[in-house]
Amino acid sequence: MVFRRQGDRIMADFIPLEHQQGFPGVLHGGVIATLLDETMSRTGALRREWLVTARLDIRYRQPAPIGQPLRVWGEIARQRKGAVDAVGAVEFGDGAVVADARGLFLELPNLVATEALARYPEFANYWVT
Repeated sequence: MVFRRQGDRIMADFIPLEHQQGFPGVLHGGVIATLLDETMSRTGALRREWLVTARLDIRYRQPAPIGQPLRVWGEIARQRKGAVDAVGAVEFGDGAVVADARGLFLELPNLVATEALARYPEFANYWVT
């Protein structure tokens, strides 16, 4: 997925493929959860921080057919030192909601971030704009 900032939101577009179906012809709920988790955790980019998921609550509202384009977004609902409460949704192009979520995301500990950058130096430029 390619994530982008649009105002105060992190956005991405996604087209479900056949190998991602749960029930025939329908996107698996676990993939929907992953879309929300990945997008909402990237709201840390708005604070120039790496965030990890502490809690994620999802409400599934309707099935997402395979092959139909989706948009996923996440934004910060509340923030404090070391933590972000984020909200997000997976939607069809017309804005109809497939699933929405709320989650708590914590700042990645410095030691973990340092070790990750040592192993994956290409992420050192992640915050360069």
